[in-house]
Amino acid sequence: MTKSNRFNHLKSSTFSRTASSANTSSPFCSATSSVTSVENAPSVPTPLDSGSFYSLKQLGWNPFFQQQLLIETQEYATIARVSAHHRSQYQLLTENGESTLEIHQNMPDMTVGDWLLLDSQQHFVSVLERSTLFSRKAAGSKVEQQLIAANLDWVFIVSSLNDDFNINRIERYLALVHEAKVTPVIVLTKVDLCDDLTPYIEALRELDSSLLIETVNGLDEQSTRALSSYCVDGKTVAFIGSSGVGKSTLVNALLGDSSQLTSAIRQDDSKGRHTTTSRSLHLTRSGGLLLDTPGMRELQLADCEEGLNETFADLVEYAQQCRFIDCQHENEPGCAVQAAIENGQLTERRLQSFQKLMREQALNGASIAEKRAKDKNLSKMYKRVQGEARVHKRG
Repeated sequence: MTKSNRFNHLKSSTFSRTASSANTSSPFCSATSSVTSVENAPSVPTPLDSGSFYSLKQLGWNPFFQQQLLIETQEYATIARVSAHHRSQYQLLTENGESTLEIHQNMPDMTVGDWLLLDSQQHFVSVLERSTLFSRKAAGSKVEQQLIAANLDWVFIVSSLNDDFNINRIERYLALVHEAKVTPVIVLTKVDLCDDLTPYIEALRELDSSLLIETVNGLDEQSTRALSSYCVDGKTVAFIGSSGVGKSTLVNALLGDSSQLTSAIRQDDSKGRHTTTSRSLHLTRSGGLLLDTPGMRELQLADCEEGLNETFADLVEYAQQCRFIDCQHENEPGCAVQAAIENGQLTERRLQSFQKLMREQALNGASIAEKRAKDKNLSKMYKRVQGEARVHKRG
């Protein structure tokens, strides 16, 4: 499918704020009327803020979530979307504006982009099933999985055209995005400082000839206009990439304001300084939602074998042609992978990267599964001890 064809369903449409009087007259009972009521009301969206009112469709609501309400058995009064995740509370967006939800221990893990159901007292009821979920292994030595964002339509993998460009790191990002079932878009920034794009494009095409690639100068409105094609119709787009690659500059360009601060890169090594410190949703002028994320210096994989197989689909296809099912792609006879490397159809670097990432995700996935099992057994022990103590007290 050509790039132009992929955007036929992303034609720009107008959105409007929902009048506060219409939203406060009665508690929310059904999403149907709210989702469809704004389609013909022209207006220009602005960045999300506590003083504005928006329809659910503007916030990313779609039939996938609407269908879940048909089988929802718990009573609820409000539908809300998580717009930011802080240490002790979630920031929410509803048809009636912005609100907060205190985090309690008995709540499930949630992240920016999740859709929640609240009761008439604005207490948590449940979280809706996610259409997509983007996560990673927590940074450092923590043996747990960290949720990054939910219910995304696109992920912009941002890399600058300087020393920050690292094809191995991009493969990691692609594996995570593919595992989340989201379409990736490679966004190469600072094109105005690059004399020759060819080596960068060729390196990316070696990964996947069908990759969507955009080259932009974040400070040039005309240059960033191509990214607006993705940010329409309540579509949710996330930015990921190292610090200093220009994510916040692109967010500012797409929002048309300076809601995100920017920082200059270090000139000695082209490394960036952290600017964004928390994840948050922003509504663009073209009707899409942007989710900016802090720069990721460390990106470990866990439980994403399917995402890796899709990222390295060419290598996996050759591996299926090997003579032995358990071929390690080293010196075994009839190894189709080694034959492809000798013929120039694959690179040794790509094989080594695939093997390294597969080992890493398997090790981290096993560690996370082991921790979950230990936590479950520990919880059972606590309950048993508490039960025995109550029985002994009754005596």
